[in-house]
Amino acid sequence: MNSARPDVRPYDALLVLSFGGPEKPEDVVPFLENVTRGRGIPRERLEQVGEHYFLFGGRSPINDQNRALIAALEKDFADQGIDLPVYFGNRNWDPYLADTLATMKEDGVTRAAVFATSAYSSWSSCRQYRENLYDAVEKVPGAPRLDKLRQYYNHPGFIEPAVDAIVAALAELPDGGDSARLVFVTHSIPTEMGESSGSEDPAGQPRPAYVRQHRSTADEVATRVKKATGRSHRHDLVYCSRSGAPSTPWLEPDVNDHLEDLASDGVSEVVMVPIGFVSDHMEVIYDLDTEAMATAERLGMRAVRAASAGTDPRFVAMVRNLVLERAAAERGEQPDRAAVGSLPAGPDLCGAGCCPNPRGPRPALCGADS
Repeated sequence: MNSARPDVRPYDALLVLSFGGPEKPEDVVPFLENVTRGRGIPRERLEQVGEHYFLFGGRSPINDQNRALIAALEKDFADQGIDLPVYFGNRNWDPYLADTLATMKEDGVTRAAVFATSAYSSWSSCRQYRENLYDAVEKVPGAPRLDKLRQYYNHPGFIEPAVDAIVAALAELPDGGDSARLVFVTHSIPTEMGESSGSEDPAGQPRPAYVRQHRSTADEVATRVKKATGRSHRHDLVYCSRSGAPSTPWLEPDVNDHLEDLASDGVSEVVMVPIGFVSDHMEVIYDLDTEAMATAERLGMRAVRAASAGTDPRFVAMVRNLVLERAAAERGEQPDRAAVGSLPAGPDLCGAGCCPNPRGPRPALCGADS
């Protein structure tokens, strides 16, 4: 244990904030109703989507993965001499965020840093979490003050595990994957949402942030893979998990369509990299490991999938470093803000008007216009 205890003031807790997922078959449709509430999606469609979960016993892996992350964080904090309890709250399933805040209040927590398991800027990947924080605080009088930590798509603790995961995946291919294409995959969002992601505020993330951030991350990872292997691999950014009305444009190309195009161009090896996700949850184990792998097999294409960050020690340490960085900033200090690639470290507060809600204005915490 280090002799000098890292200073986490003014925080007395960390809240891990995530999406949530069903943990048994009877949870699946109610969970999907929570996710899609207000969008008018028929129950029949939800039951169709639910089949993805039933392929895995009606259980999403995301809650277990977050519990594993929290256990790793607790150990890391203890090893570093940090006395900071870690709480877990979800947007869409138990443990619900408001319930967690009530527990934190009862435990005497007054101010907490919030780590969201989503690394990029858009309404669905950032501002919606901030709206959920506002709603939960409104439900819990006397709730702790909450400070959401900045985006971390370009933090070394997120980038470095991705590089090593790709190098390991390449080694699974014949000849070390010498001719393999790197296919970076993230969650698709409506095109309009992508274009409005970020902020017009000069102090915020410039628009369109979602695609720009992903491209910067993919470029940096690919550059580091070349340095690690001595070989250059062409790389692409593609999307998965499209939903919603067919008439609404979403970011493309879909990963399966892209594999079709690569095969027609003579590409025979690919490494799929889930760069938009921090752990192997449903969008990874179904959209990539099940659906996209089946597409690759049909096309006669050799395909492997790189691991996500999960509980890689560097990713765990990144969370600790983000807490210490923000704590120092809140004490009026000027901490180093680790960032690699073409974009700088993001701001602590989302800029005014950042990532607007496509269905109309809603209050949100942790922004310049909160």
